[in-house]
Amino acid sequence: MALRSNPTLRQLRLGAELRRMREQAGLGGSQLARALGINPAHVTQMESGKTGISVERLRTIAALCMCVNEPLIDALVEIITDRDKGGWWEEYRGSLSQDFLEIAEIESRAHALSTYTMAFIPGLLQTNAYASAVFARDVPPLPRPEVDLRTAFRVERQRIIRSGETPYSAYIHEAALRMQFSGPKVQAEQLGSLIDDSERSTISVRVVLFDVDTLPVTHENFTYVEGPISELDTAQMDSGLGNVFFDAPAHTARFRSLLARIDSAALSEEESREFIRSIKKDMESKHV
Repeated sequence: MALRSNPTLRQLRLGAELRRMREQAGLGGSQLARALGINPAHVTQMESGKTGISVERLRTIAALCMCVNEPLIDALVEIITDRDKGGWWEEYRGSLSQDFLEIAEIESRAHALSTYTMAFIPGLLQTNAYASAVFARDVPPLPRPEVDLRTAFRVERQRIIRSGETPYSAYIHEAALRMQFSGPKVQAEQLGSLIDDSERSTISVRVVLFDVDTLPVTHENFTYVEGPISELDTAQMDSGLGNVFFDAPAHTARFRSLLARIDSAALSEEESREFIRSIKKDMESKHV
């Protein structure tokens, strides 16, 4: 079987969980390979997501590693059996970078999503005009066709939450509500759309005010993706070099703690709507 040159996020996650399972059992790669009757290099390839495994082999590995976490094993089986199902984002492969495709992939498999942003409205809630203005501000400037392509992709990502398929919680700092990427008119329209989205039963919008001084590491914008079980949760952060994903238990526990502290500091949903309305009114007065 040919090795994968670009494993998907789920394939990489399956491999990472296999490695974690082996390490928790105190087994080296060579030891597991000997027990399975395969070459040690094959274990490395499985754990790096470069080659697939069958459900039967997964269960054999779990038994050899003395893993009794049946919900985890079942969730990994689902990843294996779901491996041939491509997503809508595959249409953009070759046109957009892997970072864009990975975000869509991880969102599509989420059981629930939460985001915290400081400088901009979350991508899943951006209007077409706002998203286009954000992409147009890249340095160096992007060609117009590239801006349009990225905007279309971002808007298409939004179907998963606007359909009510995936519960979504957006924690937005006041700075993001006031930051303008294309003038007060576009910002006012964006805030109006944000208010409308906040009234959907599966979307929660909460505002964190400037005068909250108890939040830790407030420079971080992140997304927390809940999996079918907590062991398969993932956190994602943007960086100047692309997406950074965290799936180690210590990391996901840290992000859950951050979310809990942000949740306790944010306005309620209704208070947030009223606050957004007040900023929208101010923006509208600037372009009358």
